[in-house]
Amino acid sequence: QVQLVESGGGLVQAGGSLRLSCVASGRAFTTYTLSWFRQGPGKEREFVAAIRWSGDITYYTDSVKGRFTISRDNAKNTMYLHMNNLKPEDTAVYCCAATQRYSQNYRQPREYDYWGQGTQVTVSS
Repeated sequence: QVQLVESGGGLVQAGGSLRLSCVASGRAFTTYTLSWFRQGPGKEREFVAAIRWSGDITYYTDSVKGRFTISRDNAKNTMYLHMNNLKPEDTAVYCCAATQRYSQNYRQPREYDYWGQGTQVTVSS
């Protein structure tokens, strides 16, 4: 069993930055693929970024490439999402998710077994 808790959301102006954190408790954190998803108002949940257990393989959705960076510190059981040059369309609830499966379907929410409650990110224009 893994519990995930996000933090770091808030209100920021367009062009600003935020760093989200996801702290995990439970066993075998280092073996999990971790991801960030987001759900904006009136929108479906969408994949944002993923990072494999080793930390050296990452994936991003096209709309955040060059602006967001995902990272993890296995010693601290923590994953991060550094978000720069934020845009109003980035406004959403951001959730972290974890799976032990080394799946190529990492963009699909159904691949994940554990989810956090989410943290709100609001970007004003």
